[in-house]
Amino acid sequence: MPRDMQLAHKETSRILDLVKRPAAEISREDRERVARDTVDNFANHINKGFLQYRKSVTESGGFAVTEWVGQGSILRDALDREYLDMLGGFGLYSYGIRHPRIVEAVKAQLDRSPQYSQEMLDPLRAQLAKVLALMTPGDIQYGFFANSGTEAVEGALKLAKLYTGKSGFVSMLKGFHGKTLGSLSVMGKSVFRQPLLPLLDGVRFVPFGDADAVEQVLAAAEAVGDGIAAVIAEPIQGEAGAVVPPDDFWPRLREICDRRKVLLIADEVQTGFGRTGAVFGLDHWNVAPDIICFGKALGGGVVPLSSFMATPEIWKVLEPNPFMHTTTTGGNPLACASALAAIEVLFDEDLPGQAKTKGEYMLGKLGELAGRYPGIFQEIRGKGLLIGMEFVDNEIGYKVAAGLFARNVLTAGTLTNAQCVRIEPALNTPREILDEVLNRLEDVLRHIKP
Repeated sequence: MPRDMQLAHKETSRILDLVKRPAAEISREDRERVARDTVDNFANHINKGFLQYRKSVTESGGFAVTEWVGQGSILRDALDREYLDMLGGFGLYSYGIRHPRIVEAVKAQLDRSPQYSQEMLDPLRAQLAKVLALMTPGDIQYGFFANSGTEAVEGALKLAKLYTGKSGFVSMLKGFHGKTLGSLSVMGKSVFRQPLLPLLDGVRFVPFGDADAVEQVLAAAEAVGDGIAAVIAEPIQGEAGAVVPPDDFWPRLREICDRRKVLLIADEVQTGFGRTGAVFGLDHWNVAPDIICFGKALGGGVVPLSSFMATPEIWKVLEPNPFMHTTTTGGNPLACASALAAIEVLFDEDLPGQAKTKGEYMLGKLGELAGRYPGIFQEIRGKGLLIGMEFVDNEIGYKVAAGLFARNVLTAGTLTNAQCVRIEPALNTPREILDEVLNRLEDVLRHIKP
């Protein structure tokens, strides 16, 4: 594409004019152009491969569905088509889209200062760390803030290596921890790992939920003198499809790690802050990790934010040189204001309690649907509002996901991995919206022949 500064300036001003203009003043012609341009720009400047996997393109039946405005559990595209959001940004929108109290806090902080100087001490970051220390299980006390979940995992891995002086890790098959190189090294999926091998050395994988396998791997490593720094796992596997481990898994994992003198890292990026019907996923089993990772919902769905935190004993290795791990924008004032407002909403609206009762309701109703439409579902599982619908094969799963999209319901599930479709809505989604989604799902199921 030839360099053209004048055109770049013109294109910048054109889209900003639409952003600043009241919705009622934007013409149908302008809206249609937004839809067309978005597809062209993805194809020419982002990655054209995305387009074949987006139901917003493949199942739109005309103009692509272009995200434009959202509130609560409802999204509208540039052409004002309304969608019920059961995807929730894969856990990003636990508080709903644009929760007014969170947006208000961010706007207030924006009027004061959007970033920090890097030299002065910033009060919101310090206060947020204190609040999280009060909320987290066990002796977790110190934290570092970044922008995305994979950054939090990277920091946790570095901290574990620094503290133990060992380089190996034990992770779980089908586990998901992010796609930067360190996080990718502990991911349990070959499709993302294999093209980039070799990754970090010394990573072993075991089936999720199998504490005996963890014990065996750690014993074998110890026998041959290989140092294992930590075991890392999600409390409930999210990307794998809301996979809940046996009830004795996490307590046994804690006991095994203590006995083998190996750290335990909990990746709560997707399960944290009420998603599973408890404040944190590990709260279901009353287990305290040595290091814990947060992301997604931590920022309130308004400003990206992530964190890894640990006990004082572990964190002390960072004190001699606090610049061993730094970031320019992580934990900025806008993000911390957003997180603090989100935590206040978490408590005031009892979002963990809402997730628990609504999750039990949805699991029950989905079970009834599975009974009425045999030969379609293989399993329905999850905790809280992290729910996986496992179908008998990819073809049926995609028909369900595409059918819901055609009925204006957003869920997970793609062309490459549709056998399990996740339902992961805002924790404060009104019951009437959940019921409407169930009605539309049943309408989809009526048209599927197993």
